[in-house]
Amino acid sequence: MLWQSQNIKIKRRLGVVQNKDNLLNKKEHILVGLSSAPSNKKIVETASKMAKAFGAIFTALYIKTSQSEVLSDENAKRLKNNIRFAEQMGATIVTVYGEDIALQMAEYAKTSGVTKIVIGRNATKRVGIIRKTTLADKLIALATNIDIHIIPDADSDLREQKAALFRKTSALSIVKDLAISLGVIIVASLIGLFFAHLGFSEANIITLYILGVLITSIITSSKLAWGFSSVASVLIFNFLFTKPRFTLMAYGDGYPITFAIMFIASLIAGSLASKMHNQTKQSSQAAYRTKILFDANRLLQRASDDEEVLRITAEQLKKLLNREIVIFKQDKDALRTLVYDGLDESFQIEENELKTATSILINTSYDYKNTQQRCDYYPIKTQLRTYGVIAVYKSEKEIDSFENSIVLSLVGECSLALENLFNAKEKELSAVLAENERLRANLLRAISHDLRTPLTAISGNASNLISNASSFDEITKSAIYNDIYNDSMWLINLVENLLSITRLEEGRMNINFTTELIDEVVAEAIKHVHTRQGGQKITVVHKDELLLAKMDPRLIVQVIINILDNAVKYTPSDSTITITTEKQNDKAIISIADNGFGIPDELKARVFDMFYTGANKLADSRRSIGLGLSLCKSIISVHGGEIFVKDNVPSGAIFTFTLPVGEIKINE
Repeated sequence: MLWQSQNIKIKRRLGVVQNKDNLLNKKEHILVGLSSAPSNKKIVETASKMAKAFGAIFTALYIKTSQSEVLSDENAKRLKNNIRFAEQMGATIVTVYGEDIALQMAEYAKTSGVTKIVIGRNATKRVGIIRKTTLADKLIALATNIDIHIIPDADSDLREQKAALFRKTSALSIVKDLAISLGVIIVASLIGLFFAHLGFSEANIITLYILGVLITSIITSSKLAWGFSSVASVLIFNFLFTKPRFTLMAYGDGYPITFAIMFIASLIAGSLASKMHNQTKQSSQAAYRTKILFDANRLLQRASDDEEVLRITAEQLKKLLNREIVIFKQDKDALRTLVYDGLDESFQIEENELKTATSILINTSYDYKNTQQRCDYYPIKTQLRTYGVIAVYKSEKEIDSFENSIVLSLVGECSLALENLFNAKEKELSAVLAENERLRANLLRAISHDLRTPLTAISGNASNLISNASSFDEITKSAIYNDIYNDSMWLINLVENLLSITRLEEGRMNINFTTELIDEVVAEAIKHVHTRQGGQKITVVHKDELLLAKMDPRLIVQVIINILDNAVKYTPSDSTITITTEKQNDKAIISIADNGFGIPDELKARVFDMFYTGANKLADSRRSIGLGLSLCKSIISVHGGEIFVKDNVPSGAIFTFTLPVGEIKINE
């Protein structure tokens, strides 16, 4: 029992230590509320100092309510400055929508792992025995597991926020809303008179006036309008429908209660309808902006180049902000104007705007929102690279915090898409370099091994002629001369193929297209083909006389030579090689057939690959390094034709390539 008791104590101590370590390792997350209050800057600054002291994540939350739409110009400007100040202090700006500020803040704090909330608090005066519940009181009740730090506010802040509800709306707008409210009341009164004539009860008419207040609150933007509608409904109902009629007196004992209930019901219904209308409007705006972000993400994933990425970004920003957009793309160490959206062709970029964009490109920490330019600037950057700068032209309406967060997200998506394209290009380039390195290694290996045989043969035969020329008869000397010549021609052909492939890959091949007779080109190629002793027989069949084709004759001669050399190397000395030419539609068809051993089906797809030599042994024991047929494919592709191989019946292979038919115009 003593051992068990000690074991329990040890486990408890270990549990306490482990819990303490978990608390120490938990990352602090500080949340501060944003508002248009003058003291909000002080609250943000205090929260920033706390975040730096704790090494915490710092988030500034702005809750957009229906009252946000009626802020005065002064308060709207102050709100923007407070949001900008929070950004400068290192906060991440988040915007949410809702009417209950305390509930929205508490829910966000719970879902985001916030550990501390910093808010302001007004000095609330008690009116009689009733004390109004403050934001701090509500937060304390809703966020029970989160530390709440309250910074006292000045009384003037609260009065300023209340007064702002009536200063923002213009006089013309108020008059318009009051006129609409009056019109709805008149219509409701006329319908009520008709109902009274039909004998409907007063309850039905009261419901009609409440409906009018609901309609007024939905189609107007001023609280004064549906407040006026609520008061006017009670007064007009009393004037038109209570005895004595057409006076503001009422004889019934229950009418005061009826009027009070009607007035309260109208106010509540109007308030709820107005809030629902504003929330619906805000939700629609948020949904539209979110859709723009999702569409941008989908379109950017499909973009194939940098210009398309920037064009899509400009289009989506135009949809979001309805402003002129200019994108400056980095071109080496300078900027060039690449994308305009919403601007006419006569628009010119001012020099100071280009200088500002260049400054942001060089120093992405540049304060691009405090400039006196016509634009707000957003750098397109990642941690490794900067791709350009987006300029959004200013208008009378400032970009709110939620729009700004969407803009930053769009710019981030653009940066990520450009980074992905850059990485894809780098990967493709690396693959090309690796393939080139592999081909280079294969070439060097093939040359180092396969050139040794003809060079050794040439060197040996030349040495024999120098040392023992007098002991050889003329027939032997002729055979040695022939071997030296054949080996030299093989080397010359190899070098020509190497040079041609290099020029084609580097784009330095000068191709001179002319219209030539096919039979002349074939005859020229046969002159350069040398068969072995007792060599193969080469025959030519022209099915169409005077067949013309568009070509570079020098390159096509090389193609025919390579195919003929390939046939000579891989067929017995008594074989027959047949060259056939004909016209099919608008193509000239050249086929070279042999009756040798043929090519297996599994190897046909690879015979045109560079450095592929197959498994066949050559008749003269000299290896091919696999360049001839690969060069043929490249040359024919440049000519707009195609080349392929198929079986010859009963044995052998047929190499066929096509060229576009040519015509000679005679000017009379």
